[in-house]
Amino acid sequence: MDLEYSADERAFRDEVRAFVAKHLPADLAAKVHEGKRLSRDDFLRWHRILHKQGWVAAGWPKEFGGPGWTPVQQHIFDEECAAAGAPIVIPFGVRFVAPVIQRFGNAAQKAHFLPRILSGEDWWCQGYSEPGAGSDLASLKTRAVRQGDHYVVNGQKTWTTLGQHADWIFCLVRTGTEGRPQEGISFLLIDMKTPGVTVRPIRTLEGEHEINEIWFEDVKVPVANLVGEENKGWTYAKFLLGHERTGIAGVGRSKRELAKLKDIARRERSGGRPLMEDARFRDRIAQLEIEILALEVTNLRVLSEEGKQRAPGPEASILKVRGSEIQQSLSELMMHAIGHYALPHVREALDAGGNAEPVGAEYAAPLAGTYFNFRKTSIYSGSNEIQKNIISQMILGL
Repeated sequence: MDLEYSADERAFRDEVRAFVAKHLPADLAAKVHEGKRLSRDDFLRWHRILHKQGWVAAGWPKEFGGPGWTPVQQHIFDEECAAAGAPIVIPFGVRFVAPVIQRFGNAAQKAHFLPRILSGEDWWCQGYSEPGAGSDLASLKTRAVRQGDHYVVNGQKTWTTLGQHADWIFCLVRTGTEGRPQEGISFLLIDMKTPGVTVRPIRTLEGEHEINEIWFEDVKVPVANLVGEENKGWTYAKFLLGHERTGIAGVGRSKRELAKLKDIARRERSGGRPLMEDARFRDRIAQLEIEILALEVTNLRVLSEEGKQRAPGPEASILKVRGSEIQQSLSELMMHAIGHYALPHVREALDAGGNAEPVGAEYAAPLAGTYFNFRKTSIYSGSNEIQKNIISQMILGL
């Protein structure tokens, strides 16, 4: 694959770079670069800036309000935004449920939900995992029983990222019990304001409130909110997970963090030479750089298949495995580069205006929390062990 951009692609990159430089609020970029805590309003502020430009849904075709970009243009856009320190576009609406609605939803669902996802009016979260049904998603037990023109939903979802901010949740629910476990699962869209929906926080290892458990007690959901056919939700779930695993690759963000790591490693250390002068540390950085380049090539291949209106295949599992491993390696090397300053985790230093000085070194404040938080990347969206099974079966034929 030729990784040199064409003249048109270089011009597009310059256009994106100029737009981001002009419109990305400096305080948002500073928060991202410094690892500060981002609020709901922070994410939505950038979302709405991109929406006004028509760029918030980089992968959407024009017929649904997207820019209709090529895979390379999408890649360039993500890379430039990450390098500049832009917050991510929260993916649950734009990248997860929207492609499902576009492919399998009816006309009324497309007309109602897609414009609201684009504008940021609706914040979505994901209702897949349950206690006892994470990587083994087919064993989910949340039930939806049809009563007239409604389903009545009872059950529990867990590990729901940013569910405390959400207006809507897309859920896998069991509507049938016959046949294989994958059968009898349906895909429902549920308003989080419906009576009977309860959100309870789960504190992660570093003490942050990023994920939640969500309870459904006799929650009435209109049948009109069923996507596709009843009992066919497993097909839609796999389609969505392909898009989710593609997004986990995070090539642009990994490149940004690699540049930060190199900058830290080149600095003089108290009582010693810069860490970059250590040959073994340089080797580890070089290995990571090679792995990110390989990930970038695979990411472009998967994006190219999406551009042909094909669902991401098993290659998305490769992106998930390698992307999560690279993110973990980067967080480990960053901790190593900072040394003992990275050990304390001062949660107050993650707030806007917070001071990292008590920790003792620039960049140090978020590092321990990031390291702990990234332990989960190899587990969510289907554990890496599950992804390796998919790769062995679907690519290697084992």
